[in-house]
Parts: sequence; structure tokens; C-alpha cells
Amino acid sequence: MDTPTLHRYEQLAELILGMIENGALAPGMRLPSVRTVSEQHGISVSTVLQAFRMLEDRGVLVARPQSGFYVAAARSGALALPSTSRASTKASTVSISGAVAALIEHASNPALVPLGCAVPDADLLQSTRLDSALARAARQHGSRYNVYCPPRGEPRLRREIAKRAMRFGHALSPDDVLVTGGCTEALTLALGAVAGPGDTVAIESPTYMGLLHTLEVLGLKAFELPTDPQHGIDVDALARLLEREPVAACVLSSSFNNPLGSTMAEAGKRSLLALLARHAVPLIEDDVYGDIYFSRERPKPFIALDGGANTIYCSSFSKSLAPGYRVGWIAAGAYAKPVLERKLAFSLCCAVLPQVAIADFLETGAYEAHLRGIRRMFAENVARMTRAIEASFPAETKVSRPAGGFFLWLELPKHFDSRALFDKALEQGICFVPGDVFSASRRFRNCLRLSAAHVWDDRIEDGVRRLGRLAQALLAC
Repeated sequence: MDTPTLHRYEQLAELILGMIENGALAPGMRLPSVRTVSEQHGISVSTVLQAFRMLEDRGVLVARPQSGFYVAAARSGALALPSTSRASTKASTVSISGAVAALIEHASNPALVPLGCAVPDADLLQSTRLDSALARAARQHGSRYNVYCPPRGEPRLRREIAKRAMRFGHALSPDDVLVTGGCTEALTLALGAVAGPGDTVAIESPTYMGLLHTLEVLGLKAFELPTDPQHGIDVDALARLLEREPVAACVLSSSFNNPLGSTMAEAGKRSLLALLARHAVPLIEDDVYGDIYFSRERPKPFIALDGGANTIYCSSFSKSLAPGYRVGWIAAGAYAKPVLERKLAFSLCCAVLPQVAIADFLETGAYEAHLRGIRRMFAENVARMTRAIEASFPAETKVSRPAGGFFLWLELPKHFDSRALFDKALEQGICFVPGDVFSASRRFRNCLRLSAAHVWDDRIEDGVRRLGRLAQALLAC
């Protein structure tokens, strides 16, 4: 399938980014005037301005009054990256359910500044259009859809999901796809198909708190792998683990780990797949953030690479389109039969109308334009939030630099207590997520995750800056 055509301003922005990356445009260099660029590329002045403003919002360009646009200099005050997590000595029994439930309650409270919520702002998504499609389907064909759909899900939706897999270079048929109630159900089905109570599963550290909750409920132990904030897990550490003890599965983010935002390079992914193949260990990958990338190309998931045959692929539309519809999917490959058996036992099938509405939306081709918009918005949000953190948090703070998704991971000095900060923040109407819930062994108490998933406005910026001042005050105590 062809890659969707970018808008003219996005093409120009990509060209400028490429020139900066290859050194043709150096930090501090002045760009040609808006009118000159307009004439050179045969595009309107407003289109050039749109591209320049987008790059300015991302911190790539700076505007100087009466002078023009310049390539931003490397920020001397930029904070360091978080530390690579240390290796575990043994697998941990997970006990996190109470903390996760309490945090979800706070994150869904609209009275709090939403720096903790992992759900994108409805104003950024296609809620109105999807709701209209759902209402139309219910009105016109209500009796047809007020039934159980096939256990694998609505055929039209599975066909559209299979077509989308071609965009990252993997061939799926609709029969390879099983629709789930979000990615959480997909991960639960996958883990249940390959592991049993007491088994050990290798995971990133830090990792998604919802995964830890699932491991706890299934009675699985977690071995936390050292994870670099940019490049992902340490494959050598996984190799040492596999040599000394049995591991039922490895569960990793395809790209843009929650909360770090880390992404393994393709070479690293291939090495990991080869290692798992030698030990006959299945890989379960979570690709919910794969479509929210800030660079020119989508990172390939593990399943699309050589050696990905023993991979179970899980994803959903919850982070990019419709969190409330709870529509995810799983491509289980060799494990399709036990996954389907568990789906039948747990929930039989998913609700039909949300599937129909999303299928209608995908069939129009509007999803790609929507993705371009939210990628731009999230990239700008992450850049703005990073600048607010640099301006207000303690100088010792370390912060991640994700190339996709919408989270930032902050690390403060070892003695800092993010739980104490959390209590103070709630008193001031601010919600974030303390770091210890991203670890099976409750590490990272000196860390926290901030979400940039909402429309950036004065309330969000003020919340980040007030949180930074609270952190400064606590660190000084």
C-alpha cells in the first residue's frame, strides 16, 4: 500500500528537518525568508509559515522579530537523559493492583490538571465523527448489529486492520486478526496462551503499569531487564537470563515504551528475535504507540522483521483514535487457537457497533490525515512540556526525549520521593503518575511520568511549572 501523501507544509517541514540532520542547516543559521521559500518551492506564503510555525512549536526553529527564522541552537540548559535501569537479580512477584486502581481514579478526575492520564484529549481525536458513524449504524441497522458478531470480530474491521499492517511491511489476512476489548485484553489473552501461574516473564523496566497489573492477576512473575531511555532493553542481559533460568515469554513495547518513550533500533530488534528463537521463547509485543511517531518513518514492529514468526502482536485504537470504544486486536500467529479459546471463554466477542463505526472511518481513508494531525500535536506538546520542565524543575532533573507517543519520564536525585510530591500535587489540583507503579519491584520512587496528551494551554503549562516548584521545595527539605 502506498504511503499517504503529506500536506505541502509537512513536506517542507520534513525537508528542513532533513537539512538540519545532514548539517546543511546548522544551529543558529538563518533560513531564507518566507517569501523566498515560497517562490523557490512554488507554494503559498501561508503554507511556508505553517511549516515554520510547526517547527518553531517543536523547538526546531526560533523566530526573531524583524529578522526571520533561525535553526534553534542546542539548548545549553537541556536536562540530561534518565539513567539506564539496573539489572534485576531475580524475578519479582507483582503486587500493584491497589495502586493502579487509585491512580486511574485520580487520572479520570476532570478537576485535576491532567498530567497523569494515559488517554488522549477527546478534542484531539475524532470523537464526533465516530459517534456519528455509530449513531447512524444503530439508527439504520440497529437490529442487524444487536447480535453477537463472529468471535474474531467484525469482518470489515479485521480487513481494514490487515490492510494497515501492509504500511509497516507485514502481510496479514483478516483471518489472522482477532478483535479485542482494547490492547489490555489482547495482552491478557496472549499471556494466558503462553504462560501459567508461577512462570517468569521478561519485561522492560520501567514498563506500563497496566501490564504489571495483568501479570499480578495471572499469577506471573516479572524479571525486569535493564532498559536504556532511548534504545530499549539490554539484549545481553536478556541472553544471560535465558542461559540460567526458564522464561515463559518476553513482553516488550514495539516502539515508544510507556513511560520512557524508548525504541529499539531494527538491528537490536533482529538480535533480540534471533536470541528468543534460539531459546524458543515467544515475544509478545505491544504496539499501541507505533502510529504516533515524530520522525519521517514509522518504526517497524518485531512481527514485520525476519525472525518475527514466534511473535504475538497486540495493538489498539485507544491511543490514536477512540479510547472509549475499547477496540484493540491481536495477531497471534502460531498461538491463534489458544488465544481464540480464551477469548471465547472470557468475553465471547466484542460489541459490534464500535467495530462498525471504526471500520466505516478507516474505509474513508480519513485515519491517515487524522494521524498526521495528532503526530504534529503530540510532538509539539512534548517539546513545550520539555521546555516547561527545564524552566521549573530542579537542575538535577533528568528527562526522556521520546521520538513518539506522548509521555515524558523524569528522574530526580535518589533521595527524592515522588509519592510525597504526588500528595502535595493533588492538594494543588495536579495529577501525575509516581514512578514506583512502573516497576514490579517498586523501583523508581525518585521518578515520575508526565502525560502531554491534552491540548496545550495555560492550565497545562501552569500545572507543569507549579509541579516543578513543588519538586524544588521538596528537594530542598
